[in-house]
Amino acid sequence: MRQLLLVLASMLTLSSLGTPTMTIAGTTPDVPEMRLVQKLNCNNPQTQSAINECTKLSYQNADKKLNQVYQQLLPTLETSRKQKLIAAQQAWLKFRDTNCEFERSRYEGGSIAPSIYSGCLENTTKLRTQQLQEYLKSAP
Repeated sequence: MRQLLLVLASMLTLSSLGTPTMTIAGTTPDVPEMRLVQKLNCNNPQTQSAINECTKLSYQNADKKLNQVYQQLLPTLETSRKQKLIAAQQAWLKFRDTNCEFERSRYEGGSIAPSIYSGCLENTTKLRTQQLQEYLKSAP
């Protein structure tokens, strides 16, 4: 059985060598999809794609921290102030996203646009996190 499999595999390999194949740019031949996963090095990204992914990850970490501080702050506030903070946070989110879309628009269509957008989101989010931390420090 094992020898039969080896013979079949050899025949398939040899027969495919003589068969010309053509692929159109942007397509792949009918082969099982294989993806090579390369570990992302955000300390020294080498491509624009890697830079974009690293800035996205950095923003996501900043957003996680913001949400942690926000969740710590909410229970320290009386109901009326809590409602005001929720409204302020919703307005702030809309401002942040719209402002960063504006910043990105300067590079619309360019490969750097996602990095500009994520960087803006990260910086703006970090500033808001600092504000919320100050509120938390002065909470009763």
